[in-house]
Amino acid sequence: MNDGVSMGIVAAGSFLPDTVMTAAEIAAASGLPEWVVRDKLGIKRKHVSDPGVHPNEMAARAARQCLDKAQVDPAEIDVVLCTTEEWKEYSLWTAGIDLAHEIGAVNAWGMDVHMRCATTIAALKLARSLMNEDGSIETVLIAGGYTVGDFIDFSNPKTSFLFNIGAGAGALLVKRDWPANRVLGTHLISDGSMSRHVVVPASGTVEHPTDEAVAAGRFKFDLVEPEAMKARLNDVSISNWMACVDQALAKSGPKPDGAPYTRADLDYLNMLLVKPSAHRQILELLEIDEEKSVYLGDIGHIGEQDTILSILEGERTGKLVDGDLMVILGAGIGYVWGAGIVQWGRVE
Repeated sequence: MNDGVSMGIVAAGSFLPDTVMTAAEIAAASGLPEWVVRDKLGIKRKHVSDPGVHPNEMAARAARQCLDKAQVDPAEIDVVLCTTEEWKEYSLWTAGIDLAHEIGAVNAWGMDVHMRCATTIAALKLARSLMNEDGSIETVLIAGGYTVGDFIDFSNPKTSFLFNIGAGAGALLVKRDWPANRVLGTHLISDGSMSRHVVVPASGTVEHPTDEAVAAGRFKFDLVEPEAMKARLNDVSISNWMACVDQALAKSGPKPDGAPYTRADLDYLNMLLVKPSAHRQILELLEIDEEKSVYLGDIGHIGEQDTILSILEGERTGKLVDGDLMVILGAGIGYVWGAGIVQWGRVE
């Protein structure tokens, strides 16, 4: 039950590189028919890495946009939770410390947070937990850059479910007792039986990315146990997502009339980019109208930043409006599922 501190989203920001890859280009690179890329994978185009703009630099640009919208001095930030992925400017480097410095958050400490494409949900949970534990923490920035698309091998059909991955950045500013966009409840589930199913084989201490390994394509994503992962995901994925939704609702406290929140109260689906059929299935299970969700097929899957992009696109298109109860859904290879509940708009 939500009996801790109140926390709200003050503003969101994003950055997307100008470089894009179209469905036709993905089809040419992969050998898939263009209609399959568009209709089955759901990709019209995606933003991809610009070699001149690096991941944490993109995070800083998104964060500055967010702070400008919030009209908040970066010196007010107490903590920076950096969601810039492991593929960044340097290995063995704390991007959160750099991000705080780059945006002028001179009074903040920073740390890196990683849970693949569920990281923004985890960061919202962590931000609120920090506020609960430490009364001096008032303002937290969640921001990160993402260029994981650099690891996609279009010649490997086993990883076609990753072909939508692109590049970009997002940022959220959250404050204690903020009277709008209240984060009510969050819940996460992980299943470590799939933790080694999708990996970049030659990328760490098990196998270094030697010239030979890189030439052999082992410095790219691979699905090393396809049948095991497919069987396990089919068994648990939808049920785990629904369990996360129900638990996040249960943790959201009572409605103003004292009744508990249920799926029937949900108005807007904020979901990471998945294939269109899966997106429709979730809408049907939650009984949310298709017009109350944004499909990110013309942006690309920007990992955990999809959560932020859905907020921005939802507001821009008028699909996310004040008074909506928003459910955030994320999932990441490893495997993890997460849900968050946010009461959008000003709390009366």
